[in-house]
Amino acid sequence: MARVYLGLGSNIDPEANLALAIRELRSNFGELTLSPVYRSAAVGFEGADFLNLVVGLDSEDPPVDIHAVIEGIHDLAGRARGSEKYSSRPLDIDLLLYDDLVLEHERFHLPRRDVLDYAFVLGPLAEIAPRFVHPETHRTIADHWADFDVASQPLQLVDDIL
Repeated sequence: MARVYLGLGSNIDPEANLALAIRELRSNFGELTLSPVYRSAAVGFEGADFLNLVVGLDSEDPPVDIHAVIEGIHDLAGRARGSEKYSSRPLDIDLLLYDDLVLEHERFHLPRRDVLDYAFVLGPLAEIAPRFVHPETHRTIADHWADFDVASQPLQLVDDIL
């Protein structure tokens, strides 16, 4: 059984789309560990703020199958393919970590290359997996978060919306 972490975000009807994602993830994988939800500014473009969280789950499925489930959930939320990398979206689910696996796949990389670059990913991840050791840096997520310049990417805790 692998421990898997996913990053979820939305800035188009985010409450409804994040709730959809959580329902579908529970339906596919069972019990989930949810971080608190945070509001953060759009990165790389002018747009509405995003709501973000990180989800932990256990699965026997290989990463490619988990990625296929994620793509199906994107479809349910009406996410358009081929849109710009930095743009508003109803739902964005990223496969962040899969145990200590390091993998280069044509559709994704493990660990996700930018997992340590964004407060809206690293902060929530540190809340639910502080002792998880990043498979490439060999440092804990808590250590990475402690070194992160939080002022450069402020997060605002959102009241319980899920």
